[in-house]
Amino acid sequence: MTVRTMTIEDYDGVYELWMSISGFAIRSIDDSREGVERFLKRNPDTSVVAIEDGRIVGSILCGHDGRRGCLYHVCVHADYRMRGIGKSMVVRCMEELEKEHISKVSLIAFTKNDIGNAFWKEIGWTKREDLNYYDFTLNKENIVNYNK
Repeated sequence: MTVRTMTIEDYDGVYELWMSISGFAIRSIDDSREGVERFLKRNPDTSVVAIEDGRIVGSILCGHDGRRGCLYHVCVHADYRMRGIGKSMVVRCMEELEKEHISKVSLIAFTKNDIGNAFWKEIGWTKREDLNYYDFTLNKENIVNYNK
């Protein structure tokens, strides 16, 4: 298994991975090829893919705003889980963020994502109980779709 920097050429394989995961949510604009390309241009070195058996089996969109890093769409194909791929990808993202002098990283996990929440706890992340998360939709055409 190899973990390397994600490029826009990986988009089709990453999208295929996203579509394979039950309950995974993507946004029609942000997660389109164009949306991911914008994200990668802003954050050229921090997002990763995991390659095994000649295909993308894991991915993380990782970026920062100069102050705090954020992980998005952390996923590993169901057939490749429990082998350290997710942790390897997270470590690589953290190393890249440290190179850019980022000291704190956050992520959002759906409360019903038992597998994901167990993973974050297992690798030492802290669940915040001291804040509320809010968002505001600027573009209502950016529709969220959930895989079944």
